[in-house]
Amino acid sequence: MAKYNDDKKFDVDLKYGQAREKEIAHILEKGKLEVKTERDWWWRTNKVAIEVESYGKPSGIKTTEAKYWVHILRKGNQTYARIILDVTLLKRLCRKYKDSWQMVGDNKASRVILIPLKEILVYDENITKNN
Repeated sequence: MAKYNDDKKFDVDLKYGQAREKEIAHILEKGKLEVKTERDWWWRTNKVAIEVESYGKPSGIKTTEAKYWVHILRKGNQTYARIILDVTLLKRLCRKYKDSWQMVGDNKASRVILIPLKEILVYDENITKNN
């Protein structure tokens, strides 16, 4: 038999949940977003590729004016996840992994920093502080 939350804090939980819903709605309606889709790379490597340069010029995370970075993870034709990150946090992760880069794409003209997916999904106080 299923066990239900009967701790009498439904009203507190509801308010908290509604505040998070409003936060996401605000991001989607008024936030400045950079949206990148990653196909298969993350699946094979357990890392996400964040572009920092294209054809020798800064691009991607280095030039974005967005406050939020939406990273869409796809495998084949199916979306697995949509991760919304504060750009300031993602920039900190890029600095941490700046030596883990690779040239990819057409003519291998884009430099990407490879960040382990677990670094994005696991809380690290050293990366998230002042965020």
